[in-house]
Amino acid sequence: MKDVKLMQLAQVLGEALSLQGWVATTAESCTGGGVSAAITDIAGSSGWFDRAFITYSNEAKQQMLGVSALTLEQHGAVSEEVVREMAAGALKHSLADISVAISGIAGPGGGTEAKPVGMVCFAWADKQGWMQVETCFFDGDRNAVRQQAIEKSLSGMLQRLRQLG
Repeated sequence: MKDVKLMQLAQVLGEALSLQGWVATTAESCTGGGVSAAITDIAGSSGWFDRAFITYSNEAKQQMLGVSALTLEQHGAVSEEVVREMAAGALKHSLADISVAISGIAGPGGGTEAKPVGMVCFAWADKQGWMQVETCFFDGDRNAVRQQAIEKSLSGMLQRLRQLG
């Protein structure tokens, strides 16, 4: 069953993108394409969604988005530094006006004391040079963490569009 709240959020995002005349792209790691799936579940999304980069591995982040190997080495894939480069790379390698990048630890394993399960880093960027970065700590199992990350990704893009008027 589709998450009604996510579908409504994606619908509102699509309307906001259309009003602005903008197109979106996603750079996803821990969400594995969930953000782009939520977007493309909406009829007419081809008018405001360009493409998705599902970059689960470090190699994919480097090859598809231009994330620096040094950034990955120094900060790890789950870091604000990496999602900054992912969001910028998604804009550079697409026809989009706005992007969101997500990298996190959905669990159940893989967490550390410094980077626990549920930690997800986000970056939103647009062609005007704006960028916002945020780290969230979500509760729940793997699915719950991913769902919360998808919702946060969509909400962040919508918030930026509302700022633009």
